[in-house]
Amino acid sequence: MEGMSERQYAAHVGLSRGAIQKAKEAGRLVQHADGSIDAVASDAQRAAMTDPAKQRGASENAPPPKLKPVPDTALSAVGDTLRENGLVPPVTGGGTTFLQAKTANEVLKAQERKLKLAKLKGELIDRNRAVGLVFRLAREERDAWVTWPARAAALMASELGVMIVDHGVLEPAMMQKVLEAHVRAQLESLAEVRIDLS
Repeated sequence: MEGMSERQYAAHVGLSRGAIQKAKEAGRLVQHADGSIDAVASDAQRAAMTDPAKQRGASENAPPPKLKPVPDTALSAVGDTLRENGLVPPVTGGGTTFLQAKTANEVLKAQERKLKLAKLKGELIDRNRAVGLVFRLAREERDAWVTWPARAAALMASELGVMIVDHGVLEPAMMQKVLEAHVRAQLESLAEVRIDLS
C-alpha cells in the first residue's frame, strides 16, 4: 500500500473513520492508484476546501491551513462598527484572520437586525418621507405668515389707535403693506436655511 488506509488517516487527522469516508466520497481526499490515501496531498486539499470554523481539532502533524486575507475594502466598512461596540477592529494590510472577519460580519448582521426591529417598532422613518414632511410643514408655515398681515393689520391699528391717512383718506391697508414687506423679508431670510438629514 502506497499511502494510508482510511483508519490510519482518521487517526492522523483526529477524525472518525466515517468522517474520512464522507470526505473521500466528496472528493476532498487525494488517493493513490491502489486506493490508499495520500496524507500530505489530502491534508492540503482538505485545508483548502474546508471552512476553518467548521474543522475539528486537526492533528499536530497536519499543516496549519493557509487563510486568504480579507480585502481592505471589506474591512473598512466594519472597522467603525467594531470600534463602536468596544471590539478591536481588524488590522488592514492583509493581516486579518478569518475569525476577525467573521466577528465583524456577525456584528454587522446584529446591527442590521437592530435597525430592522427599530423600523418595525416605528422608531425609524424613511428619509425621503421625512424630507417631504419637513418641506410640507415649512410651506404651511410660510403660507400662514404670508396671509397674516391681511388679518392682523386692521386689528393692530385699532388696538394701537393708529390712523394712517393718505391724502386725507384713512388707509388701513397702509399698515398691511408695511407688515407684508417685513414678513416677506423675514421669510426670504428663513428660505436660506437648509436642512441636512445626512
